[in-house]
Amino acid sequence: MEDDELVFKALADSTRRLLLDRLFVRDGQSLAELMRDIELTRFGVMRHLGVLEGAGLITTKKSGRWKLHYLNPVPIRLIHDRWIDKYTAERVGALTELKETLEHGK
Repeated sequence: MEDDELVFKALADSTRRLLLDRLFVRDGQSLAELMRDIELTRFGVMRHLGVLEGAGLITTKKSGRWKLHYLNPVPIRLIHDRWIDKYTAERVGALTELKETLEHGK
């Protein structure tokens, strides 16, 4: 499976997006911290984290007896650059020109 496909597959699930959101707010969380208020078993959350790690969206680091999880935003940025940015650049440019015309009468 291509990298983009792995990232899209990982982002398709709401639980995995929630885990990424939690890591965005506070990086370096343990499994126990990430599991809070998620109605899944420990193994269910571990499977979701495995999908995220397989897609390169998170990395892990051992710290004593804890395994800490960190967000890796690079794959999401690459998706943005490839699939979103190129489709919106022209529209954003047109809106910027319109704004300048309306504000400055040019």
